[in-house]
Amino acid sequence: MSQNAPIPPDLLRWAADHLSGVDQVTDVSWPRGDSRVWRVSAGAEVAFVKISPSTRDYEREIRGYAYAARVLALHETPRLLAADPGLQAIMTSPLPGRVVRDLPLQPEEERHVHELAGRLLRRWHDHSGPASERDREAIRTSMADHATEVAGCLENTTGHLDDGQRALVQCVARELPELADDLPAVYQHGDYSTRNWLWDREHGHGLIDFAMSGNGIAIEEFVWLCAAVWATRPDLKAAYLAGYGRMLSDTEERALRLLVTRLGVSYLSTGITKRDSVLVERGHLVLTRMAHEYQ
Repeated sequence: MSQNAPIPPDLLRWAADHLSGVDQVTDVSWPRGDSRVWRVSAGAEVAFVKISPSTRDYEREIRGYAYAARVLALHETPRLLAADPGLQAIMTSPLPGRVVRDLPLQPEEERHVHELAGRLLRRWHDHSGPASERDREAIRTSMADHATEVAGCLENTTGHLDDGQRALVQCVARELPELADDLPAVYQHGDYSTRNWLWDREHGHGLIDFAMSGNGIAIEEFVWLCAAVWATRPDLKAAYLAGYGRMLSDTEERALRLLVTRLGVSYLSTGITKRDSVLVERGHLVLTRMAHEYQ
């Protein structure tokens, strides 16, 4: 979806039914193919309208908003104002703050934001119900799929890895399925990354986008942060885990490092295939750090 894309006429009519007198529409989609989001306003009233890319995403997001309304405060998450399953459309309230990703923050304030993010996620996780056997089976399948993916990446990257990195990637393929039943399961946000955090100095930390919410293991929420942010900023990891408020078990620490390694070798493999130097560099950075932590 390109930026400045016009809102579809049927979606605009639906939005106008719920926000009378719409006078301005702005495309605020992320610069990726399946993001379709518009800011609509009627005078001083503002809402956001989104088309979900699939029925599954739509249903997950509806459930995610219902969960968020139960566990988070008004200033911490948008509220679902309207939804239409035929259009796969949702309308939500605005939230104070700016997206944290790429927001220029001083180190002390950035650590504070990460601490609050950890604290909010702990409250989110603590309201989870017990995992069903169906949830557990889905977790086993996910870990097995990760192991299969890593085995394929290893073939593509083996000439780009040193002995320590190669051994660690092999551990991912071997161990992840074995750890699946020993990892705490929660109701996940599913994409707990800085692009979905909002920061406002008056109102604090906010959270958006529930299209990937669902049951899974708690530490999966940390994987992207470990690979993309904390690899060079261990102070932010320390602040975040202080906010989260509990130590990870040895099994969780092991699984987290294996999952981060999986993401790192995926970056590297994709970068090699697409000749993307940024992904190659990111993959090497993650794998080097993970291999160093195992020494």
